[in-house]
Amino acid sequence: MSVNLEIMVGRPWHGLGAAYARGEEAALHWYPADWRDPDAWRARARVVGGQFDKDSRARAVSVLGAPTEEVRFALDRVIEEEGFLITTGQQPGLFTGPLYTIYKALSAVALARSLERVLGAPVVPVFWISSDDHDWAEVDHADLIGVDNELHRVQVTSPERAGEMSLHRLPVGSDIEAAVAEMAELLPQTEFATRYIDLLRGCWRAGVTLPDGVRATLEEILGQFGMAFVDAADPKLKAESRGVIEYELRSAEEHEQDLRARAGELHAAGWSVQVPVLPGSVNLFIEGPAGRERLYCGDGEYRVKSGSRFSLDDVLERLREDPQSVSPNVLLRPVVEAATLPTLGYVSGPAETAYLAQLAPLFVSHGVSQPIVFPRFSATMVERKVGKVLEKLSLEVAGLVRPLHEIAGDLAREDMPQGVKRSLGEIRETLDREGASLVDAALPVDPTLKGPIEHAR
Repeated sequence: MSVNLEIMVGRPWHGLGAAYARGEEAALHWYPADWRDPDAWRARARVVGGQFDKDSRARAVSVLGAPTEEVRFALDRVIEEEGFLITTGQQPGLFTGPLYTIYKALSAVALARSLERVLGAPVVPVFWISSDDHDWAEVDHADLIGVDNELHRVQVTSPERAGEMSLHRLPVGSDIEAAVAEMAELLPQTEFATRYIDLLRGCWRAGVTLPDGVRATLEEILGQFGMAFVDAADPKLKAESRGVIEYELRSAEEHEQDLRARAGELHAAGWSVQVPVLPGSVNLFIEGPAGRERLYCGDGEYRVKSGSRFSLDDVLERLREDPQSVSPNVLLRPVVEAATLPTLGYVSGPAETAYLAQLAPLFVSHGVSQPIVFPRFSATMVERKVGKVLEKLSLEVAGLVRPLHEIAGDLAREDMPQGVKRSLGEIRETLDREGASLVDAALPVDPTLKGPIEHAR
């Protein structure tokens, strides 16, 4: 299998994210630094070094999971040798989630290795599993091309309260084993397939949650490359980030205004805003009888859409009793991460790159320095047999985004014998010539016939 790797600035990268990936000045203005500049990373390391001493680094490392002894040793070096982290993450989709989950992780690995050389200090890549997310429909399936060259969706049954409760609270049912068996049937028999299916059988069994299954799978795949892991719902992480959550609760109305002003600035500069700022919204979710719901505030109280109302003390009490029941939204999560982990930068996808431009005022208010945003690479996987076909037909991978009938038409014309091409050309010339004569003859009779005749030609 050959792999074509590139920073992707076409589809799905567009708008502000694409401009930032290309390093355009108008886009760089909205981010903490130019991701391409080694000096920017050196400056970032000095800032993080001033914010995290040995004890705070040790607390950060305590929330990270090391799948191998080599990763554990690297994390110990982060503590002892004033090292750093590079983070990325994703919702825990079935098996591993979309392929770009792997691309993001490998981008973080490559960036960490590069920065170790630039900084002369340990840098460990970390994958953040967003286990407190509750969008079940986004993660309950895996799409793949089967041996029949058709696109298939492997999907698991929704457990009770799916779509309401956080993913770390929802174990999968016994049909997970059927889903693994379906994967085994769909995958072609290659030197990789058996090992991969055995891995899935070992990691995905009835009773596991999607976050647990994804973590076990990715640890096996990525641990060999030095990747550490953190679970968003981990009690240690919740304890370390409690200060950020409490401050956000107390500053919700101020932060809404700050984020709204930032969104207005982006709009005024001609950029779209990826995440809308909702009126009265708090950058937190809370779990209750109706599930995980967005918090809103106003008139000195907090509320959720299902109707429940809380005082500030009520929410703080819930946070003390069950820290996992209060979680950050997509805008606050990067602040939680940077406040608790000595991270130099975050490897982002297209949508993340866009909304990270909105967050400067939130970082400033929390007194946290925003990590550098590093656009993930994209990969187009081309099997050797497919590559040979493309080469034979003189097709480029990038050209395959065109409609199938256009590609087929081009190929048919290219394969046509020269004699046939000449004959078709002569027919076309005759039709054009005779059509012109017909227009000349018809105009005196009815001028309106000119359009239909030319259209027929």
